[in-house]
Amino acid sequence: MRTDAFLDRLISLALEEDLGAAGDITTEALVPAEARGSAELLVKERLVLAGLDAFVQVFRRVDPDVRVELLATEGAELAAGAIAARLHGRLRSLLTAERTALNIIQRTSGMATLAHQVMAAVKGSRLRILDTRKTAPGMRALSKQAVKAGGASNHRFGLFDGVLIKDNHIAAVGGSIREALRRARANAPQLVKIEIEVTTLEQLAEALDEGADVVMLDNMDDAQVRRAVELTAGRVPLEVSGGITLERLPRLAVLGVDFVSMGALTHSARAMDLSLEILQTA
Repeated sequence: MRTDAFLDRLISLALEEDLGAAGDITTEALVPAEARGSAELLVKERLVLAGLDAFVQVFRRVDPDVRVELLATEGAELAAGAIAARLHGRLRSLLTAERTALNIIQRTSGMATLAHQVMAAVKGSRLRILDTRKTAPGMRALSKQAVKAGGASNHRFGLFDGVLIKDNHIAAVGGSIREALRRARANAPQLVKIEIEVTTLEQLAEALDEGADVVMLDNMDDAQVRRAVELTAGRVPLEVSGGITLERLPRLAVLGVDFVSMGALTHSARAMDLSLEILQTA
């Protein structure tokens, strides 16, 4: 999977919707074409930085002559007031690319920061925190890279690289856990692990009997999760999903499950506060 191809298309679309047919009419009205200057990427609150490559590529797409000097690395923890990068080039180019570049890096840094927070909540345990497919359209590759920059882990990238049987799949085959697993084993690509979602302990027992490779415990409370771990007895990895909060994570870490998946890592992370500050020119 070439994630750079997704990024190329995302940047093209983002710049197209911002510039339209007329271009940056404000900048062109105010700034001479030959004017040059510098800018700084300013961190305005504590965060984990992610999306630097995309940030740089936006400026280079607008103007290949823009020079970006990175002062921090992907996944770095930065305090408010830090300068993450300096940029040098045509002022028109810096101003035109500013909002698109910030829109991306603010969101990816938000995901990385949240991922860092959830990993801190389970520090010292073997529990792995996973993302999901609940990403903004077109931003999946960037989102998953941001999650990794924050220290959490990626689940499958898309529908093509893993079998995950959800409640609606089960409903589509008549509501039978056994039938869903039988069809998956018969028809799915070889060597692909088969994961299935269950909502009750009775469904868990069926999934174990039918040979699921991984079982997702969906929207179970802590008592149900504890009992599920006992019933499974290490036969397959268990993943917990639904109703996951930062406060709940330490409890899940001691219950013995292997994974927790959190859609919030990518669909609810707050955009972090960064700004591009043009240095005063003559």
